[in-house]
This record gives sequence, C-alpha cells and structure tokens, in this order.
Amino acid sequence: MRGRVDVLYRNIGKPIFFRLDPEKAHHLVVGGLGRASGVVGADAVMRGMYGVNETPDLAVDLFGLHFPTPVGLAAGLDKNAQAVKGFSSIGFGFMEVGTVTPKGQPGNEQPRLFRLPPDEALINRMGFNNEGAEAMAKRLSALKERRIPVAVNIGKNKATPNEKANDDYEACIQALFPYGDFFVVNISSPNTPDLRSLQHGSELSSLLEAVMNEMSRQAKIHGGDKAVLVKIAPDVSDEELEFMVDTISASGVSGIIATNTTLSRDGLTHSNAKETGGLSGKPLRNRSTEIVSRIYKQTGGSLPIIGSGGIFTARDAYDKIRAGASLVEIYTALIYEGPEVNRKLHSGLRELLARDGFSHISEAVGANHR
Repeated sequence: MRGRVDVLYRNIGKPIFFRLDPEKAHHLVVGGLGRASGVVGADAVMRGMYGVNETPDLAVDLFGLHFPTPVGLAAGLDKNAQAVKGFSSIGFGFMEVGTVTPKGQPGNEQPRLFRLPPDEALINRMGFNNEGAEAMAKRLSALKERRIPVAVNIGKNKATPNEKANDDYEACIQALFPYGDFFVVNISSPNTPDLRSLQHGSELSSLLEAVMNEMSRQAKIHGGDKAVLVKIAPDVSDEELEFMVDTISASGVSGIIATNTTLSRDGLTHSNAKETGGLSGKPLRNRSTEIVSRIYKQTGGSLPIIGSGGIFTARDAYDKIRAGASLVEIYTALIYEGPEVNRKLHSGLRELLARDGFSHISEAVGANHR
C-alpha cells in the first residue's frame, strides 16, 4: 500500500502540481490539507497513508517538549497556521508556522516562487506574505489538540524600519505566546529589505534582549517558559558566523536553526537561477551542514541546533545530525518527493543509527566531532 501511495504521487500528483503555477500549487496543497482536517476521519486516513510510527530510537525530548520524530516541517509552507492538523498527520515530528508579522501584509509582487527541477531546488521571494499575528492566534487557539509541537516563526513587517524592529517581534510574542509551543526569531530571510542586517553588530544583541525580556513578561502572565530559537542565514563569513553564535549564546536563547535560504547560485543549471530571492533545496545541503558543524564546534554542543537546508534523503539528515543537529527540518523535499518522504527519512535514519552502533539519535548528535 505504501509503495503504491508513493508511486501515485510521483506518477500522478507531482506531474499535476508541477504543471500548475508554483504558488497556486502551494495554496492548493495547504488549503486542501486545511479543509480536509475539517472532515471527520480525514486525519486518520492521512495518518494511515503517510503517518510515521514513533520509535524509541528516534523520539527526542528537547526544549521541554516531546518530538515523536526528529524531522520537522520548516517555516514558509503553512504561513498562516491553516493546516496544522493536516501536516501533523503526515509524519512530521514538529512544524513551524509563519513567518508571521504583527500586521498582515501581501508580500512581494507575483510571480515570486520558482521551481528549478533539474537542480531539485526552489527560489522564493515571497516577502513574508501572511494574514498577521491576530489571525494566526485565532487559528491556533481553535485547535483542540496537537499531535506534534508547533513553533511560531516571527518576523517584522516590511514597512517597519530596523530601528523599530524590536517592537514588531515583541508584538508577535504578545499575540501568540499562549499558542506557540516554541518560537523562532527570523532575522535571515533575504526577501525583506535590510532584515539580514539584524544578524550583525549591536542590532542582534538588542533584538534578542528585547525578545527574551518579552518572553519573560509573557511567561509571568500566562505561566510556563517557552524556548526561543534564532534562524540564521548561510551567506555569512566565518568571522560573521562566529560573532553571531557568540551573541546568540550570550542572549539566553535556547537554540539555533541553521539555515535559512541562500542567495548563492553556484552550480545551478535551470534558467530560473536568474530569479532573485532565497534558494532552497539540494544546492543548499552542503553549506547548511557546514554551518551546523561550525556552530556545534564553537559551542561545544551546548546550544541545540535544528539543521535545515537541502535534506532529501536519510543520509542528508544524518549528515546534519552527525555534524551537530539535534533535530532537522525539510521543505523543498516535500514538494519534490511528496509526503511519503517522512517514512523514508524515518526508516533510513533508523538503519544508519543501527549501522553505526547507536541505540538513540542523541548518541549520533555531533559524532563527527568526537
């Protein structure tokens, strides 16, 4: 049955989706999953088709949360938390929603999402298109149960100057603190003007101080501390990365997501490589793994890392884990491989752990450094 489902996507579903405009296909998938979740029994059907059974060797406890599998869905697909139940039913161990901004905004002009099939990559310049923090809060508050942890990825509005960026991140936390299981500070999208400059200098320490202070205020109001992670870009020098990691470590945040999309176009063959925006997919794999390794080495493994970028196979995920990632995320692989990818990653990771003599994934984290 599982093999037939995989063939069904590759031979029927994917060709149909890839004939559609990429953004229309995106909305069709997210909207379809969201609507399906309102149908009685639909979630059970999806779990039967694509769900991943939790196994002791791959379940992870981190940030005070339980992750039934170490593979999550990266931010950018479910921008408005429309399909949390749906994505929770197709084998993910956690997911990010967003990036969300305080006020809803349309994002950049279309077209703004491009496929590069020979490179197994995507380029997007979406520009944080979303309905705003209050709309997301309403959706998340309506969820009666959650099968997996949900991270809220927060950013600033395009119209907000960097000197007032702190206000936007604080506003997102104020609106969404009760509804996110943990939070991700996005300072690394290449599609909001000047956003990446928040990664450097005093702006980074100021922003993280504001975020952590607001998280503490909200924890006192609502009860319970929640983890904060910072998502960083791959397009930084060694010196910039070292400074960023030192600043992030000193801020008191709980971890780092490495990495966001890249501006690099090295090695691409498809004509869409000329498009501006952030590149995701296989071309990002090695660079993001290198960043994970550098962070782990610099921190001695004291700051948990979620590895993101170019993961298509269990080997890709395992490389990031051995480099220092405690969890990993996918996005582009879901588009190219279909929802069966989670079962393939799960079974492949189990085989790789057993091959190397590890009884639990935590034993493999940072193994390359030992």
